[in-house]
Amino acid sequence: MPADFNWAIGGEAGDGIDSTGKIFAQALSRAGRHVFTSKDFASRIRGGYTAYKVRTSVDPVQSVVDRLDVLIALTQRTIDENLDELHEGSVIIYDGERTTMQDVEIPEGMIGLDVPLKSLAEEAGGAIMRNVVALGAACEVSNFPIENLDSALEKRFGSKGQKLVDNNKEAARKGRDYVAENYDHDYDYDLETTDNDYVLLNGDEAIGMGALAAGCRFYAGYPITPATNVMEYLTGRIERYGGHVVQAEDELAAINLALGAARAGARSMTATSGPGIDLMTETFGLVATSETPLVIVDVMRSGPSTGMPTKQEQGDLNQLLYGGHGEVPRFVVAPTTVSECFWKTVEAFNLAEKYQLPVYVAADLALAVTEQTFPPEAFDMERVEIDRGLVVDGDSIGEWQNEKGQFKPHALTEDGISPRAFPGVDGGAHMSTGLEHDELGRRTEDTDMRVEQVDKRNRKVQTAQEREDWDYREFGNSESGNLVISWGSNEGAMVEAMEYLDEEGVDVRFISVPYIFPRPDLSEEINDADQVIVVECNNTGQFADLLERDALRRVKRVNKYDGVRFKADELASQIEKTLRQEEVTA
Repeated sequence: MPADFNWAIGGEAGDGIDSTGKIFAQALSRAGRHVFTSKDFASRIRGGYTAYKVRTSVDPVQSVVDRLDVLIALTQRTIDENLDELHEGSVIIYDGERTTMQDVEIPEGMIGLDVPLKSLAEEAGGAIMRNVVALGAACEVSNFPIENLDSALEKRFGSKGQKLVDNNKEAARKGRDYVAENYDHDYDYDLETTDNDYVLLNGDEAIGMGALAAGCRFYAGYPITPATNVMEYLTGRIERYGGHVVQAEDELAAINLALGAARAGARSMTATSGPGIDLMTETFGLVATSETPLVIVDVMRSGPSTGMPTKQEQGDLNQLLYGGHGEVPRFVVAPTTVSECFWKTVEAFNLAEKYQLPVYVAADLALAVTEQTFPPEAFDMERVEIDRGLVVDGDSIGEWQNEKGQFKPHALTEDGISPRAFPGVDGGAHMSTGLEHDELGRRTEDTDMRVEQVDKRNRKVQTAQEREDWDYREFGNSESGNLVISWGSNEGAMVEAMEYLDEEGVDVRFISVPYIFPRPDLSEEINDADQVIVVECNNTGQFADLLERDALRRVKRVNKYDGVRFKADELASQIEKTLRQEEVTA
C-alpha cells in the first residue's frame, strides 16, 4: 500500500467542517499530493455529528481506510466515533477551552494537543477562524509547509478581500506556532510535496463538467441531497456557453422543463435522487414514447421514502431498470469513478440522441461528495466527441416525408431509429404525443400500428446492443478462479482491497461494470470461475440478481447497506471471509 496520511476533522453540523476539509484537501492537491476524501454528515443544518476525512499520498489513492493519523476533534463524540480508526501515535487536536471539550478523554497511547483554537483565532481577527488555527496546528504535526495552505486560503477567501485572506493566514500560523512552542513530540509524519499538477473535484462536479463538455445547454432541477451540487456547478458556468439553469418548484416540473428543452433541440438534463426519480417516473414514460433524448442523473442515497438523505446506498437500481408503467425502453449507465462521472455523462448525451431514448446516469452519494485528484489529461476535452444522431435538415428531410409532404418523426425503420427535425426546419413541422401514435405522431388505436411502434422503439435497444461497446474493466489475475464483480462507486475500494488480499495470499480477478442496461454479457466469465462474488451497496443484491439471470448460476454476495461506503481494508476482509464459505448451491 502507498505510504499515506489520514486526517479528519469532526464536530457538529454548522461547525464549518466541510469548508475546513476542502481547504486542507485543496492545499494538499496544490502541493502535488494525491487526495481522496470522505464525508459523514447529518441530515440537518445544525447539530448532529459530521466529519470530513482526507487520505493523501504521493501515489494515487482510491479509497478510504480504517486508519486516522491526525484528528481535529471539536467534540468528544468526534473521538468516540473514530476510536476504532485511531492508533498508537495518532494525534488528536482539540480546544480545551471549548465547553464540549473541557473534560476530554484522550485514549491511551495517543497524543492529545490542547490548542486554544478560539482564543488564537480571536487574536488573528475573529473566532470564526478557529478551524483554520487547527489546520495550522495540523501542518506542524504533519510537517506540511504552511505556505502550501496559503494558496488554498486565497482561493477560498480571495473574493472577500485581501484582509480576510491575511487574517486567515495569520490564524493558521498561530496554530502552527502554538504547537511548536508548547509541545515537544516526535509525530513521525512528513508530508512530502511534489511539482505535480492535479485537478481536485467530486463526482457531482464531474457530472456537471461532463454535461458542459457534451454540449448541454439546459438544466432544470430541484435541490435534493446529494444531487444538488450538479446544479450548483452548472449555475454561473452554463451561461457562458449560452445555456440556462432553471431551479424548478419540484421534480415533476424539473423533468417536464427538461423535456420541453429537449423537444426544442437543446441537449438537456436533470439530476435528482431516489425520491425525485419516483416523482419523475410518469414523465419518464412520455420521454420514451415521444422518443425525446434526455439525460436523467440519479445520485442515489439510502432509502426507501426519505430514508437517510446523507448516507450511501445503491438501492435504486431496480427502479431505474423497471420503473414506469408499461414497457419503457431506456439506457442505464453507472460511472465507477469520479473521473468516469465526466466521461459517462458525455456518453449519456450521445446515447440519448443517437437512439432517441432517456438515459439514466446512476451515480451515488459516495461518488457525488468524494473529492479526488486527477492529472489534467484525465479530462482531455479534445477526446470529447459529439454525436447528435439522425438529425435532418432542409436538404435531407424530403426522404422522411409522406406523399403529402408531411414529416414522419416516428417513421418505422429497420434499426428503430427515426429522424429528428429541430424546430424551424422547413418541412419539419410535426407533433408527438404520449398517446400511442402513427408515424406522423398522431394518436392511433390501430392494432397493427401499435405493434409496429412498440417493436420499433424496442428495436433501438437491440440496435444499440449490437453497435455500441458495452465493455467492462478488469483488474488482477485474469486466470484466477476467484471472480469479484462490482458496479458503480465500489471500484476504487475493490482495487485497493486487492492489494490487501494479495498480502494474504488471496488471488482474485476483479471486473468493474459501468453499464447496467444494456450491459456486457459476463456469462462465460461467471461460469468459468470457481467462485463468484458480487459487491454492491444494497440489501438484496440487485445487480447480483441480474447476473444470476444472465449466467443461470448462483453467485455469492457482499452487501453493505448501513449508509457507509465500503473501505478497502474492510472489503478485503469481507471478500476473504466470503471465499472461505461453502459454495453457493446452483
